[in-house]
Amino acid sequence: MKKAAIRQLLLQSLSFVSYMASGLMIYKGLGLLCNCGSPIVVVLSASMEPAMARGDLLLLTNHAGAPNMIGDITIYNVPAGNGSETPIVHRVLEIHTEPKTQTRAIMTKGDNNQVNDLGLYNGQPWLQEKDIIGKVRAYMPYVGYATIAMNDFPWLKYALMGGLGLLAVIQQE
Repeated sequence: MKKAAIRQLLLQSLSFVSYMASGLMIYKGLGLLCNCGSPIVVVLSASMEPAMARGDLLLLTNHAGAPNMIGDITIYNVPAGNGSETPIVHRVLEIHTEPKTQTRAIMTKGDNNQVNDLGLYNGQPWLQEKDIIGKVRAYMPYVGYATIAMNDFPWLKYALMGGLGLLAVIQQE
């Protein structure tokens, strides 16, 4: 009897691990399909209202054949002085192209902000193409609030993971 219970517990644990691995594979596969390291992001502030609200879930792409244009909503990363990076979701306001090198310089601005993002570029005068993570292709309103809640209340994240683990262990097949 005891061996059967241990075997059942191991099978259920393996089932839980396979669910988690499947989710990770789907996310990474979507990243390959979209050519973007972070194909799904959540809007964390109200800077893009009314177009996008805090908690909206965004699907990004970053295909070489689709350059950023004025009016596109992009996500960019500029390293902060402390080594961290926070992705920022804003609209392309201006684009300047260097005639000799064809290098593009990009200025962005949040729809709900009064000024452009020059102060966010950490000393850079403009964004470069390498700073752009991706371009917004689709969004689902308010679906990302679960992510915001788990970041604002870390105990919620642990409770959810514990609940999922417990569900996998007590689940009967």
